[in-house]
Amino acid sequence: MIIPPESLSEDALQGVLEEFISRDGTDYGESELSLEAKVARLKPQVMRSEVLIVFDDTLECVTLMTREEWRGRQ
Repeated sequence: MIIPPESLSEDALQGVLEEFISRDGTDYGESELSLEAKVARLKPQVMRSEVLIVFDDTLECVTLMTREEWRGRQ
């Protein structure tokens, strides 16, 4: 299920973005950025629906994926 970012409070959206960025295996290239910088890069993509907030009913967890990744799972 896709969760529209507008349906979350600012604090909840911030928490989702920070949790996703903090997961093991996330890579942002050669230079290391601060958490704030990473959130600042990711949030506009989420707000434009280029990156979707997805809740998995089976696993009962939230993740982020590109629109193309979402389409591939349908």
